[in-house]
Amino acid sequence: MTEQQPGASRFLRTTGQHAEIESDPFTDGGFVLSIGGAEQSHVNLADPGDIFYEYLRRIGHVVDLAAPWGEPITALHLGAGALTLARYIQATRPGSVQYAVELERELLDFVLAQLPLPEGTQLHTVIGDAREALAGLPAELRFDVVILDIFSGPEAPEHIACTEFYEEAAARLTPRGVLIVNVGDEPGLTLVRSQVAALRRAMSDVAAFAEAGMFTGRYPGNIILTGTQGPWPEVWTAALTARGPHPAKVLAGVELDVLSD
Repeated sequence: MTEQQPGASRFLRTTGQHAEIESDPFTDGGFVLSIGGAEQSHVNLADPGDIFYEYLRRIGHVVDLAAPWGEPITALHLGAGALTLARYIQATRPGSVQYAVELERELLDFVLAQLPLPEGTQLHTVIGDAREALAGLPAELRFDVVILDIFSGPEAPEHIACTEFYEEAAARLTPRGVLIVNVGDEPGLTLVRSQVAALRRAMSDVAAFAEAGMFTGRYPGNIILTGTQGPWPEVWTAALTARGPHPAKVLAGVELDVLSD
């Protein structure tokens, strides 16, 4: 196992920023990835099943429902970060086959060198634009979960934040597969509204999962959108609301109309 080096830094040529990995003084085995001085990801090497950031925990809870507990799945991560969710899936579903797409080669290399993946992780890495990389994957590949974690504010790449891209991602799903999109947005939720509309055109059903106050549109933050290939299961609403983080709220069906464009 590679020795972790708190305080390590790597220059990212694509964005011209520096990535840093530092130990978390409040979590044994915890490390924080920052890019350009802003915290981006948190990893707990001692317990990869423990997710610190609330929005990532919510995504993890959706993944929990995508297949029977503990059953291996196939997962595609569009936007790798510190591979927190890839580690979570390996911890909770050993034997899963995963792919991770990241635009920044230096970032992915840096993360893998400083924060080794759990033993046995089957992760295939792809460097490039998310949409181009998706099209370039072997035609026969299908995924139980496709996770898009690229949007970090009201500005989003137009070629990704659109119905056509979601249709392409949906075509890569297994019959039980779900498409999970993290949307970071500002008050007013302009990006969230546009992505709800785009996902609704690409998927049979869509639900939104977040801290309850986010749906007022008064605060910046993250809302997790999930597209399903059949009707949204009502039992998932109950399960996600119960699992939190609290206070948690799920909007589905006509309730989601409040976020329509």
